[in-house]
Amino acid sequence: MTVKYNVIERGNPSNREAPRSSYPSIASTGRKTLRQLAGPISEISTVSSTDTMAVLEALLTVIPQELTAGNIVELGDFGNFWLKASSEGADTAEAVRATQISTLLPRFNAGKEFKKVLATVEYEKVLVSQPAGRLTPSTQKPLQGRIAILP
Repeated sequence: MTVKYNVIERGNPSNREAPRSSYPSIASTGRKTLRQLAGPISEISTVSSTDTMAVLEALLTVIPQELTAGNIVELGDFGNFWLKASSEGADTAEAVRATQISTLLPRFNAGKEFKKVLATVEYEKVLVSQPAGRLTPSTQKPLQGRIAILP
């Protein structure tokens, strides 16, 4: 399996004078809907596409319910979902209030089989120009939006 990546430049936020560095960034090749996933799942199982959709829809309803009930949702070798909160601190334990919670986000930790698949990934560099109209430091001319896959 090949994952495509492009190159992005980032500055050092703690030292704005430092030279920018280039980093690989995973490039999306598209999106898949639940219905698009149901087809291949039904082909490798004994369940129809309609039944697969029903089960997936139910799973997507139950997972948030279980998370908000305070449970970690374990999906076997696929991985686990849990909730993580960001909050502001208080001076004492007695002063802590729910209103200090600023963000509640779902988190996912890949399981053993998922990690095995990720360990086999190969990478392919994709040349992506800057968005149209953005000036490059070297030419100070806008680049055209285009993609080219490099060997």
